[in-house]
This record gives sequence, structure tokens and C-alpha cells, in this order.
Amino acid sequence: MSAPNTLSMPPSLVLDACVLMSGVLRPLLLTLAHNNWFEPVWSDRIGSEWRRNAARIWPIQLETLEQAWQDMQAAFPLANSSTWPNNHLSADTVEPALRHSDHKDWHVIMAGIQAKQLEPERDVTVVTWNIKDFRRSELRQHGLNLIDPDRLLSQWWATQPDELTRHLKEVIESLIRSGRRQPESFEAFLKRERLFRLGKLHQRSLHHLG
Repeated sequence: MSAPNTLSMPPSLVLDACVLMSGVLRPLLLTLAHNNWFEPVWSDRIGSEWRRNAARIWPIQLETLEQAWQDMQAAFPLANSSTWPNNHLSADTVEPALRHSDHKDWHVIMAGIQAKQLEPERDVTVVTWNIKDFRRSELRQHGLNLIDPDRLLSQWWATQPDELTRHLKEVIESLIRSGRRQPESFEAFLKRERLFRLGKLHQRSLHHLG
């Protein structure tokens, strides 16, 4: 998964529900998608899983989550694989068949397979925290990559550290202004979001500046 390059075709990233769960990662990634760092991909099932789990875990109204989901559809009308012409594909019909990844995540892989089928020349990567539930070799057979959000952002940092930091700080400041998060250091936010690699890169850059 290479860093964004305005001269090349941006990759398609399938955003798993566990990634959308984050109040920091979701707006950050959507902002980066809006700025053409990548093309987002999701499905009705991914969206439903995100909204159901978020409403169960966080003190947030389901109606608010439904509106957020509708806003995502409006902002990225081509992102929902459930609306694509090849949405009839299933884990039972693709070749080679899915066997080794966790069957509960086959629907995530299928969104990636749909994306790759429609645009074979575009890199397609599944972004998830649940790396262990996916068999890399199985995804590679379908031309898909696999990465967690921390490694993804760390790779982007390699060429766009200032822009990435700016977008991330804007997301954090917006959350604090809205009262959804309490003020704390930038490093603490990264740690809370399990962005440990990114945090180390940021600390290293501060040492170089010092």
C-alpha cells in the first residue's frame, strides 16, 4: 500500500465496520477520501454493522448514526458496493472460493472483490483492525491487499506528514469543540486510537525539529 500520489490512480480502500466505529478515524479517512487520497468502499452490511455496534457501545442515538450513514452516501455516491451492477456476487460463487478467512468477514472481502472486478487496474485494500480474521494469501488470490489503520496512516506519513497531521488535528479539534472528546495532547489521542506507529513517527519528527 503506497503513499498517496496525485499523479497515479488512488487506491480503493474497503473500510471495515471496526474502522468506521472510531470517531477520529472515520472523519479523518472521509476527509482524506474527499481530498482524493483514496476511493472509499463499503456496503450496506458494513454500514449496518457499524451503526448497530456503535449504538450498542456508545451513548449515541441510532437516528444520529443513520443520518451520518446517509451523509456518507451523499458525499460518496459510488462507494456503496451494494448498489453496484456486480452486487450479485457472493462468497459461494467467486473463484477461488473463500474458505480460510473468518466467515463473518466474508462480506467485507466480497466488497473488495467487487471493487477489483469493476476496476482491475486499481489497487484494492481491505482496511481493518481485525487482521487475524483475514487470510492474506486468500485475499491475494483475488488481487486484494490487507492493512490496519495504523500502518496505513504511517505509510502515508512517509510522503505527506504535514498534510496528514493537519487533517488529523482538525478532526481532533472539531471533536473537542463539539464536546464529544475532552482536551488532551495530540500524542494521547493517537495512543487512544491505537495509532502507535503513527505516534512514534510524530515523536521522531518533533525530536528532529528540536
